[in-house]
Amino acid sequence: MENQPNSSGNGSNNEVIKAESDYLDMPETASLGKKDPNILDKPEAASDIKVEIPPIPKKPIKPPKLEDKPFEEFIIKHLIPGLKSSIEEKGAIVKNIKLIEGKRPVVGGECWIVFCELSEQRKFWLCFDKDLITSDKTILLAESNSEPSIVESFLIDERKTTLPLLISRVLQRLNGQKWLGDN
Repeated sequence: MENQPNSSGNGSNNEVIKAESDYLDMPETASLGKKDPNILDKPEAASDIKVEIPPIPKKPIKPPKLEDKPFEEFIIKHLIPGLKSSIEEKGAIVKNIKLIEGKRPVVGGECWIVFCELSEQRKFWLCFDKDLITSDKTILLAESNSEPSIVESFLIDERKTTLPLLISRVLQRLNGQKWLGDN
């Protein structure tokens, strides 16, 4: 009967104290994986704590829009090839297309010019007042190897200038002259 607690309190406290001390001396696995709650109060144990913070996912860096590229790069690498292939898809032959900096035909003044020579001695000049695709633009057209006979403002009402817009409006203008396809 020595292991049973009695109601008088004789000897039973010793057994309870012994049981608690046995529990504290148990290895961590025996205590269901619980660590000592006072571990943060022990500086030598604090270095054993490793907190893993998941990395914050970085937003992918968007490449710059084509229209934000430097003017010459945009014109040479994107506008000219896109314009050439679009014109040829419509059935016209592009003999020559290039970017030049020089004097605007008829009107005068220095500007950047996308000059294009098509079959049947047709030519057009898409002029940019500055080396910005958003600058004021003019389109000039000439037939039969003559000087330009048509001078028009180009894309004056558009808020945003994009590659597809530039190409589609040039095609629209050339189609208006009946230079494309079976017109």
